[in-house]
Parts: sequence; C-alpha cells; structure tokens
Amino acid sequence: MQQGPIQEFNIRVYAIIENESGDVLISDEMFRKQQLIKFPGGGMKLGEGTLDCLKREALEEFGQEIEVIAHYYTTDYFIRTLFFEVKQLIAIYYRVKFSAPVQFQISTKPFDFEGDEDGTQSFRWMKKKPENIDQLTFEVDKKVMKMLIDEK
Repeated sequence: MQQGPIQEFNIRVYAIIENESGDVLISDEMFRKQQLIKFPGGGMKLGEGTLDCLKREALEEFGQEIEVIAHYYTTDYFIRTLFFEVKQLIAIYYRVKFSAPVQFQISTKPFDFEGDEDGTQSFRWMKKKPENIDQLTFEVDKKVMKMLIDEK
C-alpha cells in the first residue's frame, strides 16, 4: 500500500493503571470489525488538554474518575496511525489510579463481550512479562509495555 503525505496529527492519550500485583489494565476493543488490545484511553478533541482528555475517556470507558499521578511517555519518533495513513500519531501516556475502588467489571479472559460494534470493550489485567508485549495491537503500546517491564 502506497502511503500519501501526512496531512494532520492524531493525538491519543492513554492511562497506565496498575493493580496491587503490578499488572496493568488493558482494554480489549472492537474498531472497524477488528479486535484491538491496547491501553485504555482515546483521542483528544479540539479545545481539550491532555489531562482533560484522559479524565473524559476514563468517565466514558470506566464510568468513574481517575487521578493522574505523572506523565510517563510521549512518542518521540515519527509514526503513522494504523488506520488513517495520512495522519501522524502522537501518543501520550500517564500513570493514573482510580479515585475510588473499581466500579466496573474486570474480566479474566480477552474480548469478554458480545458483538462487534465499534467501541465495544472489556477490561482485564495483563502481567508485565516480555511474552505479553506482542499481544498488544499498537506499536507504541508495545514500546510502553517494554518500558514498564524494564523498570523492574
């Protein structure tokens, strides 16, 4: 597939949430009839800051608030978005925690939902192990997971 020139940015903001065992929260999602395994979060809207975006996404996805602990990583190299070849991806990751105990279902199996509508999702804990890196869909998520593993 020939790729055209970059025409715009696609800014995505993601949450790194760890449990008491050090596992990270992963979102299993449907998008364009494809199964995605990724960090929770999503696209920043015009007029929105990165933290506002992350807090909005948390309410939309989890139905509960988060507290931002610290910035973790921002892409520092050029990458096209996976689904829109004329967009440059900028992915921003923050360490966060829940403001209250988890109030949504966390599954023990991947893609624990019915249907294939865009936005359908479930959540699960993933161990920070090298063999789990390639389960993630997006290149930048894989880089971040490797960074988290290497922190130990």
